[in-house]
Amino acid sequence: MTTTFPDVTISTDRLVLRPFEEEDVTALAEMMNDEQVTAWTSVPHPYTHADAVTWATKTAHTERTGGRGIVFAVTEFLTQRLVGIVHLQDTDWRTRATEVGYVTAPWARGEGYASESVRAVARWLFTDQRFERLELRTAADNTASQQVAQKTGCISEGVLRNACIVRTQNPDGSWADTRSDLIVWGLVPEDLDEDADGYSDGYGDGYGDGYSVGYADPRAEGPDGYRIHPSDANGYAVSSDRN
Repeated sequence: MTTTFPDVTISTDRLVLRPFEEEDVTALAEMMNDEQVTAWTSVPHPYTHADAVTWATKTAHTERTGGRGIVFAVTEFLTQRLVGIVHLQDTDWRTRATEVGYVTAPWARGEGYASESVRAVARWLFTDQRFERLELRTAADNTASQQVAQKTGCISEGVLRNACIVRTQNPDGSWADTRSDLIVWGLVPEDLDEDADGYSDGYGDGYGDGYSVGYADPRAEGPDGYRIHPSDANGYAVSSDRN
């Protein structure tokens, strides 16, 4: 049984989802220091340049080579600017199920990029990889993430009480951990064939659902092929399923 995802690039009308590169470090650090990302994810705060280097050059790639999932850097097709992250994680190869998390850069919010990218990944996952379930978990107060789940076509399946930790900002600017319920959302292949938002095979924002996939030539990999031992990774969940 295959226990790693292939090295792929997924394209939509507006976006290119590809592996992270060292050139993404500056934009990644800026995005991950946003207050909303700090509040709803478990990434370090402040998120340093070194954190971004480790993620872009090692951690994101070992998610795939280690069989845990796959990380996509989401970029605009026209500008190549980093829009966000889509992260498949905690993959169960026996049941063909995985979880998705996502981060969107502050400047790119409100454009439908998150739902567009997650839906494209879901179609690739179900069609090319023959998976049967995609799960998403959102903090109870994270309404923006819940809207993305709904636009993607996910179905709310229940609540895990007191199941996660989010961060709230104090008046002095510091951050404090607080517990939150998690809403569990599920997506299965037939859900993508239903038109919940009135768009046929659409994202709910008027853009088509077509996508194309490019597979990397393994002969073109660098000398180390990104084969970094998991102990070299940061060990934190960059998207944490709460954003």
